[in-house]
Amino acid sequence: MDADLVSGSADQVAGSRTEREIASQPDCWLRAAELAQGIAGVLPARGERVAVIGCGTSWFIAQSYAAAREESGQGETDAFTASEMPLGRRYDRLLFLSRSGTTTEIHELASRLRGSAPSVAITADADTPVGRSADSVIELAFADEESVVQTRFATTELALLRAHLGIDIAPAAAAAERVLAEPVPQELLAARQFTFLGTGWAYGLANEAALKLRESAGMWTESYPAMEYRHGPAAVTGAGSVVAFFGPVPDGLAEDVAAAGGLVWASDTDPLAALVRVHLVALGIARSRGLDPDRPRNLTRSVILR
Repeated sequence: MDADLVSGSADQVAGSRTEREIASQPDCWLRAAELAQGIAGVLPARGERVAVIGCGTSWFIAQSYAAAREESGQGETDAFTASEMPLGRRYDRLLFLSRSGTTTEIHELASRLRGSAPSVAITADADTPVGRSADSVIELAFADEESVVQTRFATTELALLRAHLGIDIAPAAAAAERVLAEPVPQELLAARQFTFLGTGWAYGLANEAALKLRESAGMWTESYPAMEYRHGPAAVTGAGSVVAFFGPVPDGLAEDVAAAGGLVWASDTDPLAALVRVHLVALGIARSRGLDPDRPRNLTRSVILR
């Protein structure tokens, strides 16, 4: 047995922190669902026009929540990356997503928009620039991470927001437990390229899945709304390509992927649980390439501009 493990120094194993954070997701989701019951008055109310703002992973979670909120009939919801939000639009509530609470673009936008509409920040630490710039803060310290690449914080954030929409999180958590108990399919670990396709609220998760593999493993990945696959992205599919679906697979699309020589990866599990499998794939590929998922190349835990 590895001497580091004998001595209890599991952090010496590349990606061990990320691995533990990935494994903790189902418990975090259930805790977030309980929390959602007590903060209903802080999050957007039915009928409000809402803007959700984030950067990187937080932007993709914003996309998923915005689509899920509209699908549930609770009101018009837009998702923006902080640097591209149109400042002239009027909203009933602003929702800022930032794990660290220190991301420069989000902090500056929250400060600039302060007073234009009631604002809420979801972060791991309320006592940060983003937290202090919002009218209300929801602190998810229990889901914070040591790793640079977000896994459990982002999914816990989305679990909280989905629970607030009235969605039962327990089935997703149970599905994630099953994913964590299964071996990662070898054909996914051996792929040379991934294209992630999503429909509805799961499109944001397709974007997030692609980002995870780029960040952790330096993989060539792409992501699109599912029906856009035929409009160009199909050209990159071939031997060694995986085309993964989040949400329902549109009629005929799986056959098109197979005809192009790609491997179709689709599951009827909750898309949030399917993202957990991508986390495991990213971890496995990174290790096979000699990379440390805890410390990805060219990235920091928060983007702070000087």
